[in-house]
Amino acid sequence: MKQNAPSRALTCSLVSLLASALPTLAGSWVTYEPKAGTANGKTIVMLSGDEEYRSEESLPQMGKILSQKHGFKCTVLFSQDTDGTINPNNQTQIPGMHLLASADLVVNQFRFRELPDADMEHFVRYLDSGKPMMVLRTATHAFNYERNKQSPYASYSWTAKGGGFGGKTVGETWTYHHGHHGKEATRGVIDGRNAKHPILNGVFDVFGPSDVYGVNPDFPKDATILMHGQVLTGMQPNDPPNLSKPAMPLVWLRDYKGTSGHTSQILCSTIGAAADLRSEDLRRLFVNAAYSLTGLEVPKKADVSPVGTFEPSMFGFNTFKKGVKVESHELK
Repeated sequence: MKQNAPSRALTCSLVSLLASALPTLAGSWVTYEPKAGTANGKTIVMLSGDEEYRSEESLPQMGKILSQKHGFKCTVLFSQDTDGTINPNNQTQIPGMHLLASADLVVNQFRFRELPDADMEHFVRYLDSGKPMMVLRTATHAFNYERNKQSPYASYSWTAKGGGFGGKTVGETWTYHHGHHGKEATRGVIDGRNAKHPILNGVFDVFGPSDVYGVNPDFPKDATILMHGQVLTGMQPNDPPNLSKPAMPLVWLRDYKGTSGHTSQILCSTIGAAADLRSEDLRRLFVNAAYSLTGLEVPKKADVSPVGTFEPSMFGFNTFKKGVKVESHELK
C-alpha cells in the first residue's frame, strides 16, 4: 500500500526517533567482546549494584580480564540515573536485565535492590533456568522489598522467610560482620577436603581488606566449602590472625533447585569488594569459577593480570566516584 506524503513523513520521523534512541539504550550497559579468534562461545552478564563495595569498579575490570584474556563475551549492567550516570544508591534502575536471557553465567553483586517487576521477572526466569550464578559479597542480600511487600517478588527480599534470595540459593542472607568492619581484614584459607577442586587451580594466597562475614548456625550442610575466611588483627596481609574469632565459610558451591525443577550450580563468595580484587589469586578464583560453572576446562594457572589501569577504591558508603558515565567503562 502506498503512503501519502504526510504518512511517509510521520513514518520517517518515527524511524528517526527510534534510531536516535538506540545508542542511548545500548549505552546503558557495556559489553566486552573477545579478541578476534579467541571467543569460547560463552556469554557472561554481570550485575553491578551495591552502595558500599564498589562493584561498579570491580566488575568492569573482571569483564575485561574474562573477555580479553579468556574469550568470554561479558556485559556489565549498572545501577544508574536516567542520564546514564552510574549511581550505586539508585536501587531501582538497572537497564539491560533482559540480557540475562542470552547469558550462560550471571555474576550477581547486587545489594538491597528493589527492581521493577518486569526486570525482576528476567532475573527469576534466569535463576529458574538451571544456568549457573556467582553470588558475590553483598549479593547474599541482593534484594530488599520492605517498602513494597505487595510485590510478587517480595519472597526474594533479604528479610523474607527463609532468607529470601540468599537463603533460597546459597543458604545465607545478611547476618553480621564477624571481623571488625574496616579494622580486621580477611585471609582466605583453602579447605583441605576440596583443595583439588579446579576452581582452586593456581589459587594459594587470597587476602582482602573487607572483613569476614558471619554465617548462621544452620549453614547448609549440602554446601561444598572451597575456602574459609580467617579474621586478621589488622588491615595488612602480614597481620596475624585474630584467634578469638573462628574461621567462617568464605567461598562455597551449592546446588539450587528452582520452581521449574531445573537445578543450578551457585558459587558464593563473601569476599569480593573492589579493593579485595587487588589480590591476584582472588581474581584467579573468579576466573576459574567462570570456566567451571560454564562447563569449560579450567586453566592450570589462568592469566588474570589487569587490563588497563585498575586502581580500585576502598569500600565505604557514598564514596563512589561521582559523575561517572557508563560509557567511560568501554574498552579503549
